[in-house]
Amino acid sequence: MAKPLNDDLTSGSMLTHYKNLAIPAAFGMLFATLYNVVDVFYAGQLSTEAQAGLAIGYQAFFIMMAIGFGLGSGLSALVSNAKGEKDHRATRRLAAQGLSFGALVTLMLMGVGFFLGPQLINLVSEPGGYRDAATNYFQFLILALPGFLLAYGGNGILQAHGDSRSMQRALMVAFVANIGLNPLFMYGIPGLWNGLGLSGIAVATILSQTGVMIFLMTRIFALNTMDRVKRDEFIPDWDTYKAIIAQMAPASTAMLVMFVSGFVVQFALKGFGEHAIAAYGVALRIEQILLLPVLGMTGALLPIAGQNYGAKDFDRVRDAVFFCWKIGFAMSAIAMPLLWFGGQYFMRPFTDDPDVIRVGAGYLLVDGFLFPIYMMLFSINSLLQALKQPIYTLWISIYRQGFGVAFFIWVFIGLLGFDVWGVWLGIAVAVSSGWVIALLVAAKIAERQIGGLRPQAA
Repeated sequence: MAKPLNDDLTSGSMLTHYKNLAIPAAFGMLFATLYNVVDVFYAGQLSTEAQAGLAIGYQAFFIMMAIGFGLGSGLSALVSNAKGEKDHRATRRLAAQGLSFGALVTLMLMGVGFFLGPQLINLVSEPGGYRDAATNYFQFLILALPGFLLAYGGNGILQAHGDSRSMQRALMVAFVANIGLNPLFMYGIPGLWNGLGLSGIAVATILSQTGVMIFLMTRIFALNTMDRVKRDEFIPDWDTYKAIIAQMAPASTAMLVMFVSGFVVQFALKGFGEHAIAAYGVALRIEQILLLPVLGMTGALLPIAGQNYGAKDFDRVRDAVFFCWKIGFAMSAIAMPLLWFGGQYFMRPFTDDPDVIRVGAGYLLVDGFLFPIYMMLFSINSLLQALKQPIYTLWISIYRQGFGVAFFIWVFIGLLGFDVWGVWLGIAVAVSSGWVIALLVAAKIAERQIGGLRPQAA
């Protein structure tokens, strides 16, 4: 008999649901980020050139991963809505169709990435060693795409059922495995094999992430929802695919815009030298670690709000949003001074290059002021997806990460003549103005669909 993993988020303590969803998700993301930190650390053992190559190659790969993130959030929203409506057949069918859709899209993306990835890398790099390292790393990493896409899509299904622990456990094991696999494939075995250098990090990722995907598939088929699933429920149904695409496409495109924004930043930084690109890559990992509790909290909002929106309990949707914000501001109060005063200390474990440390610490200083704004933006995205209005997350992202980042960086560097600080300040203005727009949009959509964000009078 399948082990019951279902969790009804339409009743019970809000604190309990956030604790059960957010804490495992945050720990899972912690180990995912530490996984990347291990990669950055080992690349640094090779050279600053290798670190810059890793940063650019990884960014090119994650443009394709936008589909995986969108599929995960889209399935979380759709499956949680169906579960909130108590429609068990629709819940099962959406899960099955989501998995088959993910498999087909993965195959297509692998083909596209093989040809377009090197062109993207060439666009944001100068000829030389770090471009060659990035290209070789990327070409190996394409083989990890099935593990990433199907794992994140499957995690969306599990989160809709209140299970964020499975992903946490899988990522913890992957992190431990990566510590051993990285040096093995980088340096080889003395006397037998010389290793692959930076590309060995990609091979380690292929093996460990495929393991994550296999484990999550076993957990999905352990759900009560999947007890009676039939083979023909996985056969592509275009109406269901359209529903999945309608929910995931805005989220995927918004994520794609974010990654393209990363390339815009790297394009601007390349004029300041490879140490600036390496600093940005390291500082992003540090930022991600401190954002993990916030990401766990705001990610938990999606299935909680989604189930309650499906159940038409709009008061509980509002309660979920304000609870998320209260905890998020408390987390920000802890993280902000760490970023302001600890930037150089956080950079030093990854590099002894003083230029890399100096530039990265500057980014983290600015990032401290943006921390609570990021929290609000992430929560608004989750709310809009739960309300089945993901298209607005796309428009907000296009402004903030598409137009805003490029325009304001150009203003600070091209018009005002700033150095690398112009990149950081351009990001800050884009994020801050995007937050104002997102808050206005969320208030408008909430007014139309749940009677507003403010608690209703008794």
